Amino acid sequence: MYPQSASPTADHADPFTSSASGPRRYVYSDNDSDNVDPYGRRDTYASDSSNNGLNDAERYYDHNGNYDSYAQPDTDSDVDIYGQRYPPASSESLGPSRMGVSDSNATTWAEYAGPQGARDAYPAWSAERQIPLSKEEIEDIFLDLTQKFGFQRDSMRNMFDFLMQLLDSRASRMSPNQALLTLHADYIGGEHANYRKWYFAAQLDLDDAVGHVQNPGLQRLNRRAGARSSNEKSLATAMERWRQAMNNMSQYDRLRQIALYLLCWGEAAQVRFVPECLCFIFKCADDYYRSPECQNRVDPVPEGLYLKSVIKPLYRFIRDQGYEVVDGRFVRRERDHADIIGYDDVNQLFWYPEGIARIILTDKTRLVDLPPPHRFMKFHSIDWNRAFFKTYYEKRSFGHLLVNFNRIWVIHVSLYWFYTAYNSPKVYQISLPLNKVYNSPALAWSVTALGGAVATIIMIAATLAEFSYIPTTWNNTSHLSRRLLFLFITLALTCGPTFYIAIAENSSGGTTSSLALILGIVQFFISVVATLLFATMPSGRMFGDRVAGKSRKYLASQTFTASYPGLHAKARLGSIALWALVFSCKATESYFFLTLSFRDPIAVMVGMKIQGCSDRYFGSSLCTNQAAFTLAIMYVMDLVLFFLDTFLWYIIWNTVFSIARSFILGLSIWTPWKDIYTRLPKRIYAKLLATRDMEVKYKPKVLVSQIWNAIIISMYREHLLSIEHVQKLLYHQVDSGHDGKRSLRAPPFFISQSDKGFKGEFFPPGSEAERRISFFAQSLTTAVPEPLPVDAMPAFTVLTPHYSEKILLSLREIIREEDQNTRVTLLEYLKQLHPVEWDNFVKDTKILAEESAMFNGTSPFGTDEKGQSKMDDLPFYCIGFKSAAPEFTLRTRIWASLRAQTLYRTVSGFMNYAKAIKLLYRVENPEVVQQFGGNTDKLERELERMARRKFKFVVSMQRYSKFNKEEHENAEFLLRAYPDLQIAYLDEEPPRKEGGESRLFSALIDGHSEFIPETGRRRPNFRIELPGNPILGDGKSDNQNHAIVFYRGEYLQLIDANQDNYLEECLKIRNVLGEFEEYSVSTQSPYAQYGHKEFKTSPVAIVGAREYIFSENIGILGDLAAGKEQTFGTLSARAWAWIGGKLHYGHPDFLNALYMNTRGGVSKAQKGLHLNEDIYAGMNAFGRGGRIKHTEYYQCGKGRDLGFGTILNFQTKIGTGMGEQMLSREYYYLGTQLPIDRFLTFYYGHPGFHINNMLVILAVQCFIVTMVFLGTLNSSISVCQYSSSGTILPGMDGCYNLTPVFDWIHRCIISIFLVFMIAFLPLFIQELVERGTGRAIIRLGKQFMSLSPVFEVFSTQIYTHSIISNLTFGGARYIATGRGFATTRISFSILFSRFAGPSIYLGMRTLISLLYVTMALWTPYLIYFWISILALCVAPFLFNPHQFAFADFVIDYREFLRWMSRGNSRSHNNSWIGYCRLSRTMITGYKKKKLGLPSDKMSGDVPRAGWRAVIFSEVIFPIVMAVLFTIAYIFVKSFPDSTGSIPPNPLIRIAIIALGPIVWNAAVLLMQFIISIFLGPMMDPTFPRFGSIMASTAHVLGVIGMLGFFEFLWFLETWNASHAVLGIIAVIAIQRAVHKVLIAVFLSREFKHDETNRAWWTGRWYGRGLGAHVMSQPAREFIVKIIELSLWSSDLLIGHFLLFMLTPPILFPYADRLHAMLLFWLRPSKQIRAPLYSLKQKKQRRWIIIKYGTVYVIVIIIFTALIVLPAAFRNRIHFNCTLCNNL
Repeated sequence: MYPQSASPTADHADPFTSSASGPRRYVYSDNDSDNVDPYGRRDTYASDSSNNGLNDAERYYDHNGNYDSYAQPDTDSDVDIYGQRYPPASSESLGPSRMGVSDSNATTWAEYAGPQGARDAYPAWSAERQIPLSKEEIEDIFLDLTQKFGFQRDSMRNMFDFLMQLLDSRASRMSPNQALLTLHADYIGGEHANYRKWYFAAQLDLDDAVGHVQNPGLQRLNRRAGARSSNEKSLATAMERWRQAMNNMSQYDRLRQIALYLLCWGEAAQVRFVPECLCFIFKCADDYYRSPECQNRVDPVPEGLYLKSVIKPLYRFIRDQGYEVVDGRFVRRERDHADIIGYDDVNQLFWYPEGIARIILTDKTRLVDLPPPHRFMKFHSIDWNRAFFKTYYEKRSFGHLLVNFNRIWVIHVSLYWFYTAYNSPKVYQISLPLNKVYNSPALAWSVTALGGAVATIIMIAATLAEFSYIPTTWNNTSHLSRRLLFLFITLALTCGPTFYIAIAENSSGGTTSSLALILGIVQFFISVVATLLFATMPSGRMFGDRVAGKSRKYLASQTFTASYPGLHAKARLGSIALWALVFSCKATESYFFLTLSFRDPIAVMVGMKIQGCSDRYFGSSLCTNQAAFTLAIMYVMDLVLFFLDTFLWYIIWNTVFSIARSFILGLSIWTPWKDIYTRLPKRIYAKLLATRDMEVKYKPKVLVSQIWNAIIISMYREHLLSIEHVQKLLYHQVDSGHDGKRSLRAPPFFISQSDKGFKGEFFPPGSEAERRISFFAQSLTTAVPEPLPVDAMPAFTVLTPHYSEKILLSLREIIREEDQNTRVTLLEYLKQLHPVEWDNFVKDTKILAEESAMFNGTSPFGTDEKGQSKMDDLPFYCIGFKSAAPEFTLRTRIWASLRAQTLYRTVSGFMNYAKAIKLLYRVENPEVVQQFGGNTDKLERELERMARRKFKFVVSMQRYSKFNKEEHENAEFLLRAYPDLQIAYLDEEPPRKEGGESRLFSALIDGHSEFIPETGRRRPNFRIELPGNPILGDGKSDNQNHAIVFYRGEYLQLIDANQDNYLEECLKIRNVLGEFEEYSVSTQSPYAQYGHKEFKTSPVAIVGAREYIFSENIGILGDLAAGKEQTFGTLSARAWAWIGGKLHYGHPDFLNALYMNTRGGVSKAQKGLHLNEDIYAGMNAFGRGGRIKHTEYYQCGKGRDLGFGTILNFQTKIGTGMGEQMLSREYYYLGTQLPIDRFLTFYYGHPGFHINNMLVILAVQCFIVTMVFLGTLNSSISVCQYSSSGTILPGMDGCYNLTPVFDWIHRCIISIFLVFMIAFLPLFIQELVERGTGRAIIRLGKQFMSLSPVFEVFSTQIYTHSIISNLTFGGARYIATGRGFATTRISFSILFSRFAGPSIYLGMRTLISLLYVTMALWTPYLIYFWISILALCVAPFLFNPHQFAFADFVIDYREFLRWMSRGNSRSHNNSWIGYCRLSRTMITGYKKKKLGLPSDKMSGDVPRAGWRAVIFSEVIFPIVMAVLFTIAYIFVKSFPDSTGSIPPNPLIRIAIIALGPIVWNAAVLLMQFIISIFLGPMMDPTFPRFGSIMASTAHVLGVIGMLGFFEFLWFLETWNASHAVLGIIAVIAIQRAVHKVLIAVFLSREFKHDETNRAWWTGRWYGRGLGAHVMSQPAREFIVKIIELSLWSSDLLIGHFLLFMLTPPILFPYADRLHAMLLFWLRPSKQIRAPLYSLKQKKQRRWIIIKYGTVYVIVIIIFTALIVLPAAFRNRIHFNCTLCNNL
């Protein structure tokens, strides 16, 4: 609480109280009429000042420049809504030090009765340091601004504290004058200030120029034509004028400008995401403030006016873009990004003068037509809806890949063309009469030259696509039209000559004219030049240079999207060298490996015509060209491989560069590493301590010993080390023998490395302690920035967004199993993972228990028998406590929470910063310790004050006010454990009048905030009203944004709620902050002259750091996730940061808070589009000129998902997020404006990885199609065979030479194999370098033994599927990635429904094709393909814990059958029908009509997919596949069979088999519909199972139909297996195409509920809430049911096939044991026990197993019978059926 006057008289110290009339308050509510407080008297706590123990006299005691300007006025008057003042954030806040009882530093006044300078809240900003303005003067500025503009009181107090801490932080390392100057330069006027850049980009210098006051806007628009030439000059002079104006400003004015900016920013809410809009608001406010109109105003404006008239209209506009009100609550609109005017569109309006001219008031006048000082007061009447428009259309289409990455396509496709065209001479040879052929050299040159035309065509396509993403307003498409014109000319030049040459050569009859040859050669060189130009030149710089053009027109887009920070010469050379190496290696390897091996297949297949074949329909026209079809597919295949090997070389060279970099930085185990520990003490002294400024009174050894001992003890406290180990690691004081002096003995640990004789175990081998100490020692070998003394270091804040992650594990979660599938309690699992730490914990606990027992009087040594005490210890080893007293159970809970992914782990880890700051302060300033003598309390308080001044920790708990009791207790526990922790949360107040909107506040509490007795909640220190609900996007960035106003200091570290930190890392904080290069500030004024070298370098925006994945030892999946992150976050980031390609991934990155917050905040927030919110901050900073660095010597811990499902959810999230990034304008800017080497770095580092995944999967599919076609050739025609000498074998007349093709196939398989395997290279090398050869081989070996390649293949498909489906349908959601442990067995049906769409269907289709290929064309190389395709199908089950336990397997089978069949008579949310509808709605979308039924909740709103998106993936592609496979089948059937008779028409046969089941289903359903309609209404009410009986009958008939038609095909093929399989492939492709087309084209939107499904089966269509749809729905449902029956039958079959594949391991004994060992990496003895069941459960399970086991065996027998029996007896079975013979 504030010290307050207890007297009811008006308090004269309060500037808001005019002593005559009592306080004057303005209240506004939404209807502006009533000026009274709607809450009545609210003085519950304002008068409650008794606990301060102060009286009036003491209140004024403290008047030395520190009076409390905001003390509460008399509490008898009505306090209005904003008038409730809360105690400030911590003891450095307005007013004297708080004396509240709850305060940790509640001391008596007597202790510091002297002047308060020493105790001041902002020590560096104190009178004795020649400060330009005193704290009180600054306060007056804030009060004045608040009265003039109507800011909120709390926001003002918050911003005042913010600015004072910022000044304090800067002034602690420079003079206060310079601190204020540089701050002003950073916010408003300096070279890198965003405001200054915007001012000139938006051409406001012309607006403000003297002489245009009357109507500057119109004049500027008219003056447009003539003003182009002089503008460069005028720009330079304007900038010079600006510099002089800034230089001549008084310090008072500078501070006023900063204060005004901060006050505008502090209440801006969502407007903080649109920085240039905020600049505009600030400019208008500043102009208004300087006008006489404002200066002469006496009355303060009402509080909250700024929020209401400026921010709320903008907020409402942004909100209404994405939400609409339905029945009084906000509902998401059905709009995709292309129709939503998002933050970026709003922001870009303010970039251009034309945009600002669009801002119109409600009375139709333009804002620019008013003189600048009058604009601010008109903000409330601006009509924002008419101003904003889309500036970039984020349409969902693959065109973005073409526009953004056009150079990638040009490089690859053109090079491929050049290579392949040159090597396919047979294609364009000229055939002369008499069977002679002639190879024309001119034609060879010319055809090869067409590569340039290909490049031009790609560019034209990209330009046309670009037209559709940019609005065709303004002058932004003029350069596109110019470019298009130029491209058409280039196209004519690069492909025109070919026509002439081809005609001339063909008619010449075998001689080349010299003209043709010259033309060809010239054309070739033009093509090469064009290709090189298009491949290297950014498309944004062609014709109308948006990047470096001098025209004022491009200034804005240059400033905000293309001011990339330059690289220094070495790094730029490195960057160019890297790409030169990658592409030269690629070009060489592709030529020799891919193109030359393709030369012979082309030569033999070009002219190949298949003889002696014909079929009924097409005669011989189709089948003679089979070789040509095959060749065409092979060309495509080769092109895809051509893309893949670039990525391969990129990985190799990037790894090489990264490793080289780590050697240079001295990070490797191979750098002379023997003495790393011996030298550690010296390094600690030299690198971590700010030794330069210390006067050395002590030996370095003394200082180092304090640091080292603190580190070791902190590890002991975390139970990483036992007492014995600690003894060996500490510095000890020993008697030196003479004079009784004591000396320090270094721990033997430091010596042991150099002295071979000294052996000893210092920490448990392979333990966490060893890893941490060795990383610490290793990291100090690198060069680090020099630290500043603690009191001069900059202040910083750690910000963690928290939604509903676990705060602290409850006892129940730790020692109870989650469900019967888990088989292990969390505690058991953690004990097995961390055995050493558990032992240390138990030892510790026993000591504690004994101590407490001693205190409580019972002797722990009562029992002498050893056995008894051993028994007593058992509970400790099991659960860590013996008595259930909270203090013991809490310890176990904390021990477990610190090893799981909890918020408590994060907070306790990052609170080590405070410990580190205290430790460093104490070690470096021994005089402080002496000053306080023996008074440790006072010393501790002084240290705490320093820690609090330099470091804040804010957790943004958006749900805090909605927490349940348990969460609330845990949050309270956090605050008690760490009183300096600050929690920002959203506070909601009900609307003041019925039907109004509820009001939301951003509130802040910490552990010092006192409790309000009525509610039991803490009273917030600040409470700032927001314009509305801040959570408009995916949540995380909005959560960060609402709390960002509470950060303090100069830097921010953004931390997720699953990270961890360690004391020894926190000690490096001063070095890390030194990376921002703002430590040594020159005494030069930033305004003295521009271009001064100290202010020239681009500022550092983000400093990245390494992460250690602390789940890396938890079995195969944890290890894979860790390895991925290790290579991405460390290996790649190291190289990227060096060559300028690293962006920001949010992990433990430090941000330059001032830089980021003046440029749109720490992350972007548009719903869906900015799903991976943090990378956008990186792209934003990068495009606006901020540098992004990476530190190697600092790391944080981070948890990763551990279960198969959660890892794949995470990958899906990354994949969909990447899909959204492809649409975003940031990718457009980077892709079309970066110079080539940096573009390639960006591409291969970010989207390239995912596009490569897509291409890998495409390659596999292409390959299978190619192989099917080759298989048809191989099985139908005779292939030449050669003897060893190369001569053709006798008796091979009329054979076809396909040998070169088979060689080519082998090479293809090798390259696909390499592309998959290369994924493991970086991790291997990384381990090799950081941990040595042995560790690397062991880790890789463990991964391969545990089938990690299977997982790789599968995750590649998941990435691919998520990107493609996102680019087609959208639907990116933030998938909350699970943080649990992966010991739970997931049932078969759940895994099936989750992964069928993404990968199982594809896998199964490919598997059948592969089966055919194996039959028709066996080669041992195919084994690899079998493995990887099987991986797509069974991976989810392989990585499922205890998948192969026999009992569970059978119970799974039962569950699967039930899942397939339920949900027809009453709705069930876990059923096949639900899954089927859900996957269908991606395309059909939902009906908008709201019908409230319980089954509605199964999914969110999905809009109908656009036809553009659907036409390719859902219509054209499936039809193409169907046609291809049908052609293959027709070809096989166009040869005479063994008896010599030509087979009947294959097309009719395939049509009957494919469409037969669909017709059969329709017939069955029609019958069933008639029965239901007549019987249903009678039967259903009395006989509730009627619906499900009808359904099951229909489904069984459907399956029988499907199997029957398959057997029919088997029979028609006269039991020829390979032909039958090929037939099935074609049938599946056709049915798939039919289903997709039906769903995409014929289905209307889906209902949210599944009433129609149940209506169909039961025949009761009335009373279903269908309304008018009751007539149309049965017809729609009929189509749906036809599709559903086919899908159901196929899913049933696929499910059974999967189960059959998984059956063999079950038959082996101990399969489950082995499998668990592979998954969890636990020895069998340590393995997780089988669950214990009660007798009843056991009996039930046994019965289920017997019953369903038999069913399963019977099903297997039936399946084998259907396939094997006919094949076995095929010679005996003969039917005579004339119809069959004609089919």
